[in-house]
Amino acid sequence: MKARVLLEDNSLFYGESFGAEGAWVGEVVFNTSMTGYQEILTDPSYCGQIITMTYPLIGNYGIARDDFESMRPHAQGFLVREFAEYASNWRNEMPLAQFLKEYGIIGISGIDTRMLTRKIRLHGTMKAVLTTGDESLQELKERLNTPLMRDQVARVSTKSIHVYPNTGKRVVLMDFGVKHSIVRGLAGRNCEVVTVPYNTSAKEILRFRPDGVVLSNGPGNPKDVPEAIYTIRQLLGKVPIFGVCMGHQLLALACGADTEKMKFGHRGGNQPVKALKTGNTVITSQNHGYAVVKESLQGTGLEVTHIALNDGSVEGLAHQSLPCFSVQYHPESAPGPRDSESLFDHFEKLMESFAQKGESIHA
Repeated sequence: MKARVLLEDNSLFYGESFGAEGAWVGEVVFNTSMTGYQEILTDPSYCGQIITMTYPLIGNYGIARDDFESMRPHAQGFLVREFAEYASNWRNEMPLAQFLKEYGIIGISGIDTRMLTRKIRLHGTMKAVLTTGDESLQELKERLNTPLMRDQVARVSTKSIHVYPNTGKRVVLMDFGVKHSIVRGLAGRNCEVVTVPYNTSAKEILRFRPDGVVLSNGPGNPKDVPEAIYTIRQLLGKVPIFGVCMGHQLLALACGADTEKMKFGHRGGNQPVKALKTGNTVITSQNHGYAVVKESLQGTGLEVTHIALNDGSVEGLAHQSLPCFSVQYHPESAPGPRDSESLFDHFEKLMESFAQKGESIHA
């Protein structure tokens, strides 16, 4: 079935549909990962977005149960150069096309993803409409007037509190759109993980008597969740905090810094980041369209610990006097390199140090 993509700059792309039928409006972004399309599709941080894969061949290993990062995909659409109809992998449980159809996601192949990516890099992320129908060009342009989502976090966050029991430190995980691998990273270090909705109050969180709090990744603009910023502000100094991706941005906002929308963001598994303390460079997995404004950090107590080598943006923060730190990239690295998994160990040591100093809220 023929399919089309219309960008808000009036660029029109033609391709073949391999997912669900219909029409959707979303923000077009690109991801440079060579593998991991299932983890990307099921990452809640893509809620409301249309993903363009720069790697040309997608779908060749199908869908596997172990590779989900949430219970379902959250993207609005999926654009690829070449779609592999038949998967060849012993772990495959269903083809990608069937997966997209089951969840109502439009997939389009045959797109000139190189041109589309260059256009996004030049002009920034854009709104687009995908369609498998026969609407006129004027009708598609009218659809582009549909406003983009502003409630993505509320859509993807858990609606109830649930616990991953374990024998080690108790960590409260504020869910702004958490990936399963973050929970696995904590559980693999024997942490008991208590996952709570994004709008849980500081009082409710402290009632669990946590050894630490993790602020998860999530979709959209961090300023669209002011209740979370207020909660984090109430937690500062009372418990160790580790922010990841959106959690990094929210921690900065809670401390008085500012964030801004990036031109086209960082999305992929090959983003170089430099640790300022050691001078070491790690290759990281990232997915974000907003960043902390470096100039806004003055007077907040936060200092920059990591920077992106491609554009110099802030990739890591630590507070000078309070037990909290954050990174813009994904230490769980799913998909992507595993260079940064030690950040979970760093958080564990921070919780241990905080407790030994007698500053724990348990006292």
